[in-house]
Amino acid sequence: MTITTTPTSSFTIATRESRLALWQAQHVQSLLTSQGHQVALLGMTTLGDQILDRALSQVGGKGLFVKELEVALHEQRADLAVHSLKDVPMELPEGFSLACVMVREDPRDAFVSNQYDSLDALPQGAVVGTSSLRRVALLRALRPDLKIEPLRGNLDTRLRKLDDGLYDAIVLAAAGLKRLGLSARIRSEFDPAVMLPAAGQGALGIEVRTNRADVVQALAPLVHHTTWLAVAAERAVSRAMGGSCSMPLAAYATLAQDQLTLDAAWGDTAGVLPLVRVRLSGQVTDLDSAAAIGEQAAQELRRLVLAQGGSLAHLDLPAA
Repeated sequence: MTITTTPTSSFTIATRESRLALWQAQHVQSLLTSQGHQVALLGMTTLGDQILDRALSQVGGKGLFVKELEVALHEQRADLAVHSLKDVPMELPEGFSLACVMVREDPRDAFVSNQYDSLDALPQGAVVGTSSLRRVALLRALRPDLKIEPLRGNLDTRLRKLDDGLYDAIVLAAAGLKRLGLSARIRSEFDPAVMLPAAGQGALGIEVRTNRADVVQALAPLVHHTTWLAVAAERAVSRAMGGSCSMPLAAYATLAQDQLTLDAAWGDTAGVLPLVRVRLSGQVTDLDSAAAIGEQAAQELRRLVLAQGGSLAHLDLPAA
């Protein structure tokens, strides 16, 4: 006698339609399917995908990549949305929550060039492309002689612009290149101690409506607790600093048993103030204790920025 099993649930994943976003959604789809669920994809083009002629910091920030997906969740056209966690705003709208953080890919930044092996190999005045104010601040601290130019578009578009000769090098997240099988494009990877990653970089986050306990339960086997603790600390730094695409902020945490070490940095993209960095360590037992370390790091960053002559209003820092 043949025994058939009935799928536990049927879910629809809302996703952007870039090649990387689809890979991420299909990855989650595969994992859920392997657990007996039926899973469909709802591809969408977000405003962040459409506006390519201006920096995100000028047109609304990271929320531009998730708003349409949240509308699909609200209208019950989708049950969950898969995001690159570094693109998820620090504060989600009421009625939405982060239900799952998955195991992290490589969190580092990648140096990509058709001519040069590393940042140090670039000649004076070379043109480097990046869409991140964090990377702008860190690159200028490392190589003030370089010409940093804006770079927008999905991963394939950015690589094509490099291949068209518009840049001598570009800086991308290593995770995206590796997920798409493009590791060969990486000439070198930055040591996080030199080029501190963005909060949540390399991790996938899954957003749901807060009242969807069934989806949260289905996602539970996909949760990677070590990654979630680390990114909770990182995102707390950014949240406490008012972090967005207009904030040149970096935060990266590692966990050894129950001891979390957090590095954070703030840089002045105008090059007037020096880069400030902090490192804090502490025992973590849950998301709240991890976030508390991030909040302490933000307080220390704020103190250092003000000590260097920065002002809250001029630097877009919230009041303490």
